[in-house]
Amino acid sequence: MKLTPSERVEQPALQRTLSNRHIQLMAMGGAIGTGLFMGSGKIIALSGTSIILIYMIIGLFVYFVMRAMGEMLLSNLSFKTFADFAGAYLGPRAAFFLGWSYWLSWSVAVIGDAVVVGGFFQYWFPDVPAWIPAIGMLITLFALNVLTVRLFGEVEFWFAIIKIIAVVALIGVSMVLIASSFVSPSGVTASLNHLLDKQGAFPNGLFGFFAGFQMAIFSFAGTELIGTAAAETRSPEKTLPKAINSIPLRIILFYVLALACII
Repeated sequence: MKLTPSERVEQPALQRTLSNRHIQLMAMGGAIGTGLFMGSGKIIALSGTSIILIYMIIGLFVYFVMRAMGEMLLSNLSFKTFADFAGAYLGPRAAFFLGWSYWLSWSVAVIGDAVVVGGFFQYWFPDVPAWIPAIGMLITLFALNVLTVRLFGEVEFWFAIIKIIAVVALIGVSMVLIASSFVSPSGVTASLNHLLDKQGAFPNGLFGFFAGFQMAIFSFAGTELIGTAAAETRSPEKTLPKAINSIPLRIILFYVLALACII
């Protein structure tokens, strides 16, 4: 007898200890990537003010993908991650490939983040070798990931708050500088007119515009984490739609507004 997609997924017993506040903050924290803090200067230099349009385009597609993923996850609460419904509808080979390729992508990304952490640390402590804070970050991440799911959710909750406070502080300070017409050490005056500068829209032509997509997409890595946490979520039929539907607002706040302030 041929099994249906829902029957082919075996679901182990899970405690579902992640609450609504855990999922909401994980979704918000996941939307704030390394690219916003570390790569914003380079991507603005490459794409100019058109980077705002790039983030809005990518954000629109991310929202559609997340909506689709949410529908699939909620269609059968036995699905633990997106690899499960890929296996249910496309076969075990698709699930194997998706699961391990996703693991590989994050293994590469975490090394990149470790390099960034080392670079940030050396800015304040130039005499410290970059590998020390990088290794320290990897050990810390490993320790946090072997904790219980609820404790991991609490750590993610508070770390996400720190990231949100940092972005809100960035926007607040930028608005004060713009309102006071602050002049930088290089002689540039903070002004909203920079956003309307025609020469700054495409400083490197269409090549710079399309190249900006590659760098911007990296910044959105992490928004899909709420999909991998679906199996541990309490009342996922209520929690996941709230987290996914708030994606457009998070993109406008954390990326579009923040980048506009930096420009």
